Amino acid sequence: MNVVVVESPAKAKTINKYLGSDYTVLASYGHIRDLPSKDGSVEPDNDFAMSWEVDAKASKRVSDIVDAMKKADRLILATDPDREGEAISWHVLEVLNKKKALKDKSVQRVTFNAITKTAVTEAMKAPRDLDMELVEAYLARRALDYLVGFTLSPVLWRKLPGSRSAGRVQSVALRLVVDRELEIERFKTQEYWTVEADVSAGSDPFLARLVKHEGKKLTKFDLGNETSALAAKAAVQAATFKVEAVEKKPGKRSPAPPFTTSTLQQEAARKLGFSAQRTMQAAQKLYEGVDIGGETVGLITYMRTDGVSMAPEAIAEARAVIGNVYGKEYVPDAPRLYKSKAKNAQEAHEAIRPTAMGRNPGSLRLEPELGRLYELIWKRTIASQMESARIERTTVDLESADGKTGLRATGQVVQFPGYLAVYEEGRDDEGDEDSARLPAITEGAAAKVIDTRADQHFTEPPPRYSEASLVKKMEELGIGRPSTYASVLGVLRDREYVRMEKQRFVPEDKGRLVTAFLEQFFKRYVEYDFTAALEEQLDLVSDGKLDWKQFLRDFWKDFHAAVGEIAELRTTNVLDALNEALGPHIFPDKGDGSNPRLCPTCGTGQLSLKTGKFGAFIGCSNYPECRYTRQLGVSEGDGEAESADKELGVNPETGRAVWLKNGRFGPYVEELAAEGDKPKRSSLPKGWIASAMDLEKGLRLLSLPREVGKHPDDGKPITAGLGRFGPFVLHDGTYANLENADEVFDVGLNRAVAILADKRAGGGRPQRGAAAALAELGNHPEDGKPVRVLSGRFGPYIKHGDTNANVPKGKDPAALTLEEAVALIAERAAKGGGKKPAKKAAASKTKAKAEGDAPAKKTAAKKPAAKKPATKKAPAKSKVAETSDDGAAPWDDEA
Repeated sequence: MNVVVVESPAKAKTINKYLGSDYTVLASYGHIRDLPSKDGSVEPDNDFAMSWEVDAKASKRVSDIVDAMKKADRLILATDPDREGEAISWHVLEVLNKKKALKDKSVQRVTFNAITKTAVTEAMKAPRDLDMELVEAYLARRALDYLVGFTLSPVLWRKLPGSRSAGRVQSVALRLVVDRELEIERFKTQEYWTVEADVSAGSDPFLARLVKHEGKKLTKFDLGNETSALAAKAAVQAATFKVEAVEKKPGKRSPAPPFTTSTLQQEAARKLGFSAQRTMQAAQKLYEGVDIGGETVGLITYMRTDGVSMAPEAIAEARAVIGNVYGKEYVPDAPRLYKSKAKNAQEAHEAIRPTAMGRNPGSLRLEPELGRLYELIWKRTIASQMESARIERTTVDLESADGKTGLRATGQVVQFPGYLAVYEEGRDDEGDEDSARLPAITEGAAAKVIDTRADQHFTEPPPRYSEASLVKKMEELGIGRPSTYASVLGVLRDREYVRMEKQRFVPEDKGRLVTAFLEQFFKRYVEYDFTAALEEQLDLVSDGKLDWKQFLRDFWKDFHAAVGEIAELRTTNVLDALNEALGPHIFPDKGDGSNPRLCPTCGTGQLSLKTGKFGAFIGCSNYPECRYTRQLGVSEGDGEAESADKELGVNPETGRAVWLKNGRFGPYVEELAAEGDKPKRSSLPKGWIASAMDLEKGLRLLSLPREVGKHPDDGKPITAGLGRFGPFVLHDGTYANLENADEVFDVGLNRAVAILADKRAGGGRPQRGAAAALAELGNHPEDGKPVRVLSGRFGPYIKHGDTNANVPKGKDPAALTLEEAVALIAERAAKGGGKKPAKKAAASKTKAKAEGDAPAKKTAAKKPAAKKPATKKAPAKSKVAETSDDGAAPWDDEA
């Protein structure tokens, strides 16, 4: 008997069908153990000893493998063919050895690049030992990420409260986003003009642009204003032109190589609108196997790769498909061979390609998401082995009779589409390539200007990064590994360092603050070249050319010293440095020559960064005499900030002033109170703009919570208000969310009752798929609780309290009466329907114990043992919660 261990149940299910009854395939569900999220999991002073902990959820899977090994002769580790897969196998092996489950058992490692019957059975014939060089590269990377994150993040928490974490790759990726934003903010727009003309030269009209004016060749900014542009336009209108030259140049466009992990993420973002994470999830499913005609088949090769090569048999199959589907003229004379241009590319695996080229996307019935991604991979792979596109580029030069004015027209014609018949690589930001088709034009022919236009333009800053362009930039710089990009970008979003606007990354103030802190005090560790150099060293560890512990020693020596220096700095020193670094952003120039840091309230204090429990904000140096504050990144000139000291008017009922103010948590309205009383306040709800606030809106906010009316069932009040989780209605302890803040003021009694009923039908928080109410029959005559008819997964049913009764087959649910429903509920309750209260069960156990009932004693004796795991685990959780805002490991770039 052979036990095969893979990492996912889907992969296990597929492989199990390929192997005979002599094999038992089990899944580890990824890593079975990891470094605990607490200090001391990596010990630099103990030669970087690492303390691993088996995940609680993995314990049963480990037990299953141990039990299976009792009847087996051989353990086959068949996890993915990369560093992470090797590490999963190593963890499984280490745990099984500690449990002494492998005594006198054979242990082998097999890898396959595709989950097909041929690939799996061939791999089983060629087992090998565990690759310890890959394992050591994993250990070095894991220890490095832990040491950077777990050492740096606490410094952030102490010096910049509200910051979540820092990470070796995460922080550098964030710096890319922030640097691009700074580049955009520093950009100075420049005006320029172009002159174009519709021209005919004995042919159909075509478009030409002015390239020569007053005998001089024009550059981009030569026509810098409207006056010069109109003068040039007049010169074109007054001139007589002839065709000076017609130049035709043949050209070729070659296809892009098949996908790597990075290029797949980029193209899926451009063409399908997928995030990197969504792309990798869909690719994982295609790799692990999809049901095709009753058989589970892996549709693509392994999806974590930086290689662009394909197996010879795959190339031959692709060329055969091209010839059959598109024709022999689309097949190049020789197969195309590719080599990666990416920095630090290892090319240990094939490119991402279909496992069978003849499996046309149109012939498969897949989930929409999987189908679109498979089609993209298939087209890119097929195109990569097709003939080049042949293009003719044409340039037509027109000259005035006096030689002082010149026009030029450009265009291109695709003479043979080649690979373009299947696929064309997308671009992040469209260029100015002119692909217009020109009519037949004869050299020396007279040309007539039909119409002329002068157009104004302004230079534009570089665009913000999209997922595709950020992934591309990270790969170009050698930052991180493509297989981790999806999780790194996810961390930046989850920790609110960035937000997405129109599919582009925009840094949040929190992200800018963290980046500025790291650049000021840990500059070396967020430099692009330094991070790329670390990746190169990790690759040397993978190749066995560098000892992994020596690599960690060299890194830790300098890094630990740098952290020690910063730890000694006072928070005021840190804030002074950040005031300087972020000055243009948080204290923008007012344009009138005045001091941008002068407090607008007291007129004498200096504005500065301050830190509080919930993060950084701007405050006055004259605190506590002056209590001016505003949010980070908002200047006092903005409408939002002006609300910090703005009287909206006087409440006509109380005669007290109502103010719009701006605190560290955002704008709010406040009604002044009598001496000794607490003022009434209300934050502005999401979507409300401070600059648009007036007295009427302020009074409406201050009136909350308001009573909507009495509930018809029990006469208790229903109130509407704004809470931590948004607008709500409340009745007898049950909260139900409203769609938007405006509805708080408008919701009526009937609408509120319906919303509360739906909430109660869902049982607690609103749930997707909660049962829909078909009828409200009234209150039960015995206890007054509502009796309702609901639509369930298995058909309509009656609900009363905790008792559910099926609607009789053939009975119209809408026609049910209260009396019929009460009878059905009673019948169901008599059969033992409904939930039994937990307290009663506990009470009966206690009673049995008191009476000396033997079975009860046995049950009670088992209880303490069941509690042990929970008792052990609690301290670790609380320790993480004390240090991290979100409970995630601060050192984990892939969290």
